[in-house]
Amino acid sequence: MPRIELRKTPKLNPDSTYLARHANQVTSQFGEDGVIDMIFDLITTHNKYCVEFGAFDGRLMSNTWLLLNMSGWSGLLMEGDGENYKELEENYAANPQVSTLNHMVGEGENSLDNILAGAGAPKDLDLMSIDIDGNDFHVWQGMQDFRPRLVVIEFNPTVPNDVFFVQDPEPETAQGASLLAMIELAGEKGYELACVLGTNAFFVLADDFPRLEITDNSIDAMFDPMGMETKFFQGYDGTLFIAGCDRLVWKDVPIDHEALQVLPKEEKI
Repeated sequence: MPRIELRKTPKLNPDSTYLARHANQVTSQFGEDGVIDMIFDLITTHNKYCVEFGAFDGRLMSNTWLLLNMSGWSGLLMEGDGENYKELEENYAANPQVSTLNHMVGEGENSLDNILAGAGAPKDLDLMSIDIDGNDFHVWQGMQDFRPRLVVIEFNPTVPNDVFFVQDPEPETAQGASLLAMIELAGEKGYELACVLGTNAFFVLADDFPRLEITDNSIDAMFDPMGMETKFFQGYDGTLFIAGCDRLVWKDVPIDHEALQVLPKEEKI
């Protein structure tokens, strides 16, 4: 058997990633509650209005529950799944500061701009959290009329930092987008990368970014895929090899090395 090891030199900059050290878990998945709180301590709030979708039941892995229930914020929570939405609606039935919608984001009347306008959201809302397991990039790209001051958006952390990847814009597709793609989109919209935590990237408006005092927010300084990255390479005889993560992360299925081979053994030279 060949000897294969993925040996990476860490490029993270501790001064650049200091916000991640404020991670604190209340209802969020990776400690986003603490990072969000710290960012707003630094850039301040304008209206304490937040939007989250998909919001699931409004509590489990929520980036907004703490704000809406303990910090006096108002906002809009959207969930496309009918069963999850029933729980979401029940959980916020007694909170007049929160609107809930059983809605999928799309185009035309279903565009995010149209939905937010109909809900009366402020154009400069303080926080938007986007986690829809796939089409996150296209949803944010399609939003033109609203400029949240902080955007927390899910990306696919298995994609290497030097790969630009965006899935086809089809609702049923669940592949995601790379962090590199999210950073490029953010730049086009006037945002800067402030923090990376788990599978979420935090972007603040470029005007607010200096308040964070991050001098280097390049992708390698901010994020290391660590054990989630898979490298492919080729032997002279046509054999394909992998190094690094050897499992399908979200399916917990091992990657079969032999199943990757394109050429039958007899054709390898």
